[in-house]
Amino acid sequence: MKQKLLVASILGALCFAQANAASLGGENLTISGFGTLAAAKSNTEDARFTRVNQREGTAGTYTFGLDSNLGLQSTYTFNDKMSATAQILSRKTSGETFTTELAWAFVKYKVTDEVAMRLGRVVVPAFLISDYQNVGYANTMMRPPIEMYGQNIIENLDGADVNWQHSFGDTNVTAQAVAGIARGKSFVPTDRSEVRFQAPAFAVAVAAEHGPVTLRFAYAEAKLKAPGVKPIESLTGTLRTLGFTQLASDIGIAEGKRMSFTSVGLLADWNNIVVQSEYGMRRAKEPVYLSESNAWYLMAGYRFGKILPYYSHANYDGKGAAVTTPAALARIPALSAGVKNLLAGSEQKTDSIGVRWDFAKSAAAKFQIDRVKPGAKNGYLTDVKPAGVGKDVTVVAAGVDFVF
Repeated sequence: MKQKLLVASILGALCFAQANAASLGGENLTISGFGTLAAAKSNTEDARFTRVNQREGTAGTYTFGLDSNLGLQSTYTFNDKMSATAQILSRKTSGETFTTELAWAFVKYKVTDEVAMRLGRVVVPAFLISDYQNVGYANTMMRPPIEMYGQNIIENLDGADVNWQHSFGDTNVTAQAVAGIARGKSFVPTDRSEVRFQAPAFAVAVAAEHGPVTLRFAYAEAKLKAPGVKPIESLTGTLRTLGFTQLASDIGIAEGKRMSFTSVGLLADWNNIVVQSEYGMRRAKEPVYLSESNAWYLMAGYRFGKILPYYSHANYDGKGAAVTTPAALARIPALSAGVKNLLAGSEQKTDSIGVRWDFAKSAAAKFQIDRVKPGAKNGYLTDVKPAGVGKDVTVVAAGVDFVF
């Protein structure tokens, strides 16, 4: 019932805003939106497949919460130099129900024809599709590969950014720098809890577009602080009690630890051939229980008119945590095993096939099948029962993406 009321209220607001745009701001006010209505189901109840930082996902049952969302964006242009933009987004993430969040909220000032500044809540440009990763219609695949995008759950921050654009002949170059404080909630699969985090962060990104090809590089760094992660605090408390104070300090994240993320990406749409690929690395600048990792994916498709079939392969390789355990810990076998398991990396691969059909001007239907192959620590799968350890999971999804 809450989900239906939420969707109805947003749709009602959209209708009202569109119908009254003239009286609200005339030609200065632009209102648009996007959404996805999709159903998904996995083939097993022994493990749960989710999107990045999501609680529910699917575990052998049909769900609309895995991929469905609804967004509304408005921009008011004061003059040729200044504008203000806000975007709200309703979706299922770390909580049990659909929630609506303020995804963007910034004032933009155009310094020159090539330089612009934004102040407020802005996107962290960590990935190839960070600006539109929640807009299903703008993406070929049903969802960004969790192997790649699960490495960094920070999507936006409160601060400022600077954008620079320049053309070198037929090549357009865009550079962006952003800094501020990221805040959000993270789902902890171990005890199915939801914790708040904050992270002073900065990021830089450079993209070069030449004809149908775009290349992009990004680097982001944050000091991630997440007090209240009960499984970690319980373990570090035990370590301190037994005299392993340095190890407890190294593992914990309650006081904030510096992490970095680097990515390179490629987009190409040439003669009906569509290619998208990214490679990313997460690294710890300070000891912390979070695993360092490498991940990549490659998606390729071919467009037949309005039909675009595609194939994707994604790979996640957890390197383990950058924490050194003292030799004395081996004297307590149970505790030593628990710490080593926590610090070990996980692995996962996914092969996906799908098709996109642009059946209308502003709407596209999609159908996708994912074959998830978990490795060490069951990869990104959660709620894994003994019967599901190491078992592949198949996820089938179908839906419609739209913009308005």
